[in-house]
Amino acid sequence: MSAQFPETGHPAEAAPPQAPETVPFDLFHKWLEEAGASEVNDPNAMALATADANGLPDVRMVLLKDHTPEGFVFFTNSRSAKGAELAANMQASAVLHWKSLRRQVRFRGSVDCVTDAEADAYFASRARDSRIGAWASLQSQHLSGRAELDGAVRRETARFEGAEVPRPPHWTGYRIRPVYLEFWSDRPFRLHERLVFSREKPEGPWDQGHLYP
Repeated sequence: MSAQFPETGHPAEAAPPQAPETVPFDLFHKWLEEAGASEVNDPNAMALATADANGLPDVRMVLLKDHTPEGFVFFTNSRSAKGAELAANMQASAVLHWKSLRRQVRFRGSVDCVTDAEADAYFASRARDSRIGAWASLQSQHLSGRAELDGAVRRETARFEGAEVPRPPHWTGYRIRPVYLEFWSDRPFRLHERLVFSREKPEGPWDQGHLYP
């Protein structure tokens, strides 16, 4: 399926046009909606890349839970490997690939923590068993075997029996505030289309152009 890009002019033009603030996010929303209708599951799954203290990249799949002109939000245990890496280097990149549409979007930028109110609201929307799991799992730490995790789930289930399950203080959300957004669409003979939006800082205006495949 071909991507419908906004008019951007020819890539050989001397100065790429400047895009209104919402243009890349409007396009992302459109593509995500179309992916929701065509992907087998998890159209919001994205590969999230961070870096450890030695600069070694680390990547894993997470779920995108919100997207606005402010950025792209995911939630996790802040004591996990990605949480520790982000605490030391509040920058990240991510890519969503939709095989059914032969499209992908990638972005990168600085990272902020969401507010406690945002984290509380999303945590409350999760299934009760998922909320209990957030308390039971020492994410990214050594696990001796499945029995150890199952035992932790049983203990936390008993602890919260008959009560609401609050958000753990170490469970929160992160917002990637992009300075780079690329919309990739498959074309024959690997002559793919790459529409790029870039800016110097998250509050700045977008420049818009194309890249060679």
